Amino acid sequence: MKKYLFLLLSLMTFNVFSQIEDPVDWSFSVEHISEDLYYLVVEADIEKGWNVYSQYVDPDGPVPTSLSFFTETKKSFELIDSVMESNTTTKFDPVFEMNLSSFQTKAVFKQKIKLLDETLPIIQGELEFMVCNATMCLPPDYVDMLFDFKKKNNIGNLTDQHDHKTQDSSYKIPSIDLNNPIGACGEKKGEKSLWGIFFLGIIGGFIALLTPCVFPMIPLTVSFFTKGSEQRSKAIYNALLYGIFIFSTYTLLSLPFHLMPNINPEVLNEISTNPWLNISFFIIFLVFAISFFGYFEITLPSSWSNKAGSGRDIGGVIGIFFMALTLAIVSFSCTGPILGSLLAGTLSSATADTVSFLGFDTALVSLKLSLAMAGFGLALGLPFALFAAFPTWLKSLPKSGGWLNTVKVVLGFLEIALAIKFLSNADLVEQWGLIKRETFFALWCLTFLGLVLYLFGFIRFPHDSPNHTLSKGRMTFGIVTFGFMIYLFPGIIGQDWWSHKFLSGFPPPKYYSYLNHEHQIQNIFHDYDKGVSYAKENNKPILIDFTGWACVNCRKVEDDVWVDKNVKSLLNNEYVVISLYVDEKIPLPKEEQEIVDIITRDGKIKKKKIRTIGNKWSTLQSLTFANNTQPLHVLITPDEELLGHPVGYSYAKNANNYVDYLECGLKAFKK
Repeated sequence: MKKYLFLLLSLMTFNVFSQIEDPVDWSFSVEHISEDLYYLVVEADIEKGWNVYSQYVDPDGPVPTSLSFFTETKKSFELIDSVMESNTTTKFDPVFEMNLSSFQTKAVFKQKIKLLDETLPIIQGELEFMVCNATMCLPPDYVDMLFDFKKKNNIGNLTDQHDHKTQDSSYKIPSIDLNNPIGACGEKKGEKSLWGIFFLGIIGGFIALLTPCVFPMIPLTVSFFTKGSEQRSKAIYNALLYGIFIFSTYTLLSLPFHLMPNINPEVLNEISTNPWLNISFFIIFLVFAISFFGYFEITLPSSWSNKAGSGRDIGGVIGIFFMALTLAIVSFSCTGPILGSLLAGTLSSATADTVSFLGFDTALVSLKLSLAMAGFGLALGLPFALFAAFPTWLKSLPKSGGWLNTVKVVLGFLEIALAIKFLSNADLVEQWGLIKRETFFALWCLTFLGLVLYLFGFIRFPHDSPNHTLSKGRMTFGIVTFGFMIYLFPGIIGQDWWSHKFLSGFPPPKYYSYLNHEHQIQNIFHDYDKGVSYAKENNKPILIDFTGWACVNCRKVEDDVWVDKNVKSLLNNEYVVISLYVDEKIPLPKEEQEIVDIITRDGKIKKKKIRTIGNKWSTLQSLTFANNTQPLHVLITPDEELLGHPVGYSYAKNANNYVDYLECGLKAFKK
């Protein structure tokens, strides 16, 4: 059980980000055997260090490679025998802890067929595979296959039946000049503030300090340093070094992400809005919650802590380093879920932008990860150094006891609330209608009702101490939680008169509701061409709103800014609003599906499938406005000329700024 929990955690905290890797290139061809017999050949070129798995692996292990073949014409070909595969290597896989057959560097699959229709031009198919290296796995991926009988070789993992388009295609509006808008509205794109991510990491680290795995270690560790050194200055030095090593341990975990190859602009958005990934997060966070409730512990392999612990006896600087490493490993059952939540939050706001930091250009997502991990490590390591410098402060620390488990259980309820949010993200993207706004508030009410009942002693968990009296702190927190539950309740009955501004961005949008279906903006379109056509007919400027169903900051702008009477008046009376959902999963008609060439930051060309409506709008945003963050608001004329600089959440979240932006765009349009 622990092995699979560890695998889930590794997938969440590391492999989520690894989807930006693309270690396998697939090619497809047709080999003529004799008369009407052919081989459909599938070849994979695999980067060094990665494995693609055989069709025949243990069902408890990775996803096996599987291939399916089809045509639009019935009975046009016949499969003969099963898919043959090239030789595999069977060895022990450290991720799955079992012997597995896999391919390294090269894989070949062949399906023998009998062609029943000599006029058949192509056979299509779908390939599912999973790729792992020694430390992590990428989520299972799908590839469309095309076998063209008019060509000897058909190389590439995308169908050729659609036209390829380059960046001067219909996804790049030629009349938009980002450097020379008509008006000076908005703000030029500058460096992003990253302090918020760093402080979020610090908050996560301080929360981790209050868990039973870490808090009791403070007096024990500080006492070890103060008693083990005759000189107080030496004790302070050792404890300071210990804190630095804790900080470094967590910070260094993020460094591999800085070495990743160039990131395709839409990939991170696709990852964070992927419904199945969000459902995975939902399940993982429920596992975290059950662990915090005390029914089992999520731990790293004991061999890790044993090896790290043996290094403590070396002495000197190296011994202190191994002490810090041991703390990080043995406290994982408490810090892992908190760190996982922190990293998931970092991912949800990540983009593929590049920023300059300390004179170096680096991917924004990598920098956010480093800052979040650094903040976490700083908050976790700082107390050890401070209490060693001022040992009398130890007397002011509360004694370890049942309150530590209470903190852990409270975190468990918060993990359930986060799990509901991830499930809501998946529901919004897929438009299943399972968790509409009222349902979301009902589920959160039940979650915090459970927390209230726990705090007042009506619910107990395995590790709770047998206290029959409630402390003042616990009672106060219980009353505050009950007040928060009352604050949530009007959302269940869909009441607009009750403001949920404090939660803006977490619940689904107001119009994703059983009771309130109407959007607050009247002239709103979700198709770019239709919106532009309407604007031309009515001679009105356009506000393009690049948004997403799972975008928290988009909901905040809609719930906090668009409801402002001045903003709403301008949008309803003076503008045509075009809201484009970049994570919309509705497939495009077959004739509109195609491939475009995306020029990456390092000058390489990557091919991108345009299969869904979201693909279409995200590509339009990236290629035209050189930005892939949401929300992004752009003012243009009906003739598609830029009225002002595009603005993001940091600018749009302020209603006064937003009014100024809209009025400035209106003045520029009237010129």
